[in-house]
Amino acid sequence: MDLKLNGLKALVTGGTRGIGLAIAQAFVAEGADVALCSRDRAAVERTVADLTRRAAGAVRVTGAAVDVADRDALQAWTRSVAEQFDGLDIVVANVSALSIADEVDAWKAEFETDMMGTVNLVHAAMPYLEASQAASIVGIASVSAREIDFAAGPYGTFKAAVVHYLQGLAYQLAPKGIRANTVSPGNTYFAGGIWENIERNNPKLFADSLALNPTGRMARPEEIANAVVFIASPTASFVSGTNLVVDGALTRGVQF
Repeated sequence: MDLKLNGLKALVTGGTRGIGLAIAQAFVAEGADVALCSRDRAAVERTVADLTRRAAGAVRVTGAAVDVADRDALQAWTRSVAEQFDGLDIVVANVSALSIADEVDAWKAEFETDMMGTVNLVHAAMPYLEASQAASIVGIASVSAREIDFAAGPYGTFKAAVVHYLQGLAYQLAPKGIRANTVSPGNTYFAGGIWENIERNNPKLFADSLALNPTGRMARPEEIANAVVFIASPTASFVSGTNLVVDGALTRGVQF
């Protein structure tokens, strides 16, 4: 299937590891120009170099060290990418503070990173999305947004807020031809990720979590990325206001 992404311009926050990296790789493979960020400058440089090699000159890849909780830095970078690419078509808000403790600092981190990181990205990108013929916003939420689990504190609460925010945007922006959706991954395992850390340091929680999924495994980042890139693409042109759950049947709640 042709996703019609060739020549489009995509921005991905948190694009150097895990799901974000897989999203950036998938966009490049589909012929889209990609900008990515991370707080780790060295990781950004490595990732940009690797994606540039993969692209072999077919697309442009750029990146910067940006903390999405820093509103001014995030918005300045978004504008600079749009100027470099002469526009933006797709923005993917992927970064999470991954804070689950019921502590003030954890609540603040989730609000500033997950919630306001998404809001501030959208605000900065909006003038360019309004000028695009294939405008799409995707927020990465979580199954913890729709079920009460061990991450039901700050993390689950603000992931649910991101779903609400993006679905509201879908309705508000539909007359402008701008789509907005969320993708809610289930447990996703990758080297250096949270589930590898849990496997090493809390094997009981890891085993219990793994046992909940009838597939007998956790997701791979590329499986989440494939869903994100599809829903962001012009091929999904009539999909807006959707929360796409990609969890291998982990959750049992029915979405009507």
